[in-house]
Amino acid sequence: MPRLTLTLPEGGRRLDALLARLLKDRGLTRSRIRRLMDEGLVTAGGSPARASAEARQGEVVILELPEPRPSGIVAMDLPLTLLYEDEACIAVDKPSGLVTHPAKGHWDDTLVNALVGSGRVFSSGSAPDRPGILHRLDKETSGVLLVAKTDRAHAALAEQFRDRTVHKLYLAIAWGSLDRDPVEVDAPIGRHAVNRKKMAIREDGRPAQTRVSTRERLPHVSLLEAEPRTGRTHQVRLHLALLRHPVLGDALYGGHPENGLPSKILQERVRSAGRFFLHAHRLSFRSPAAGEVVVESPLPEAFLSIMEAFRTHG
Repeated sequence: MPRLTLTLPEGGRRLDALLARLLKDRGLTRSRIRRLMDEGLVTAGGSPARASAEARQGEVVILELPEPRPSGIVAMDLPLTLLYEDEACIAVDKPSGLVTHPAKGHWDDTLVNALVGSGRVFSSGSAPDRPGILHRLDKETSGVLLVAKTDRAHAALAEQFRDRTVHKLYLAIAWGSLDRDPVEVDAPIGRHAVNRKKMAIREDGRPAQTRVSTRERLPHVSLLEAEPRTGRTHQVRLHLALLRHPVLGDALYGGHPENGLPSKILQERVRSAGRFFLHAHRLSFRSPAAGEVVVESPLPEAFLSIMEAFRTHG
C-alpha cells in the first residue's frame, strides 16, 4: 500500500481542511481524506488522525493510500428485496453476507452492483462507487438500508442523518441478560490504535450514545433492542460488548464464548451460523417525496432458527 508522509508547514486549522489544501495537486479531495481517516489510514504524530482535530505545525502526518479501484461499476443481476419505494428513495432489505459498496475483494458482488443492475437511476452519492448510498451496514448485518434516487433527495436525506432525525432500531441476539433495563450507553468511539479493522472506546473518540432494552430473554442469550442516537462505525456492536453482552457470533468484539454452552448441539449451531446476529429492524425518516416513512424488516429466518435452538437445547 503506497504511503505518503508530510510535515505540516502550519497549524491552527482543521486537519482535514489543511491536508486537502496541501494535497490538492495529488488529487486528494477533502472527502477522500476524511474517508481515509474513517478507515484508520491516516496518522498524525503517530496516532490515528481525526478530521476535526486541530493541525499542529511540524507534526508528521502519514497517509496510507489503497491501490486504485477498478473504474466503473459492474451491473449485476443479484437478488434485491425492496421494502419501500417512492420517487425520492428506496429502502432495501440487505441480507447478511452482502457488502454494501465495492471495496477490496468485493468489486462486483455488492449491494451497489445489485442496485445498478436493477435498472434504476440513483444519486451520484458520496463517491463514484457509491451511487445513492446514504449509510452502510456491516457485511454480516442484515436489514433496512436507505438509498437515494436523486441528488436533491440525497442531500435532504443526508442532512437528516447528520441532524440525527433518522431513527434506527436494531435487534441483536446478545449473550446474557441486562442487569438493568433499559440501559443508556454513552461512550465515545474512535479507531482502534492497533487493529484498523476494529473500533474502540476512546476518550478522544467521537460522541456515541445507544439505548439498549430487552425484547425477549432466552436461556444464555437475550433478544435486545438497540437504538443508536449517533451513527458511529460498529457502534451497536461495540456498546453491547462494553456492557459485557456482545452480539452472538461477533468474533471481532468477543461474541464467540459458545464453548461454555451445556449442549453440544447448540455449540455447533452457533459455530456454523456463518454470521453475527445483528439486524437493522426499523428505519424512520422523512422522504422528500412522501413525508414521514417507517420501514421495517422482519427478523431473518436465521434469527428465528437460532432462537428456537436456544429455547430447545438451552
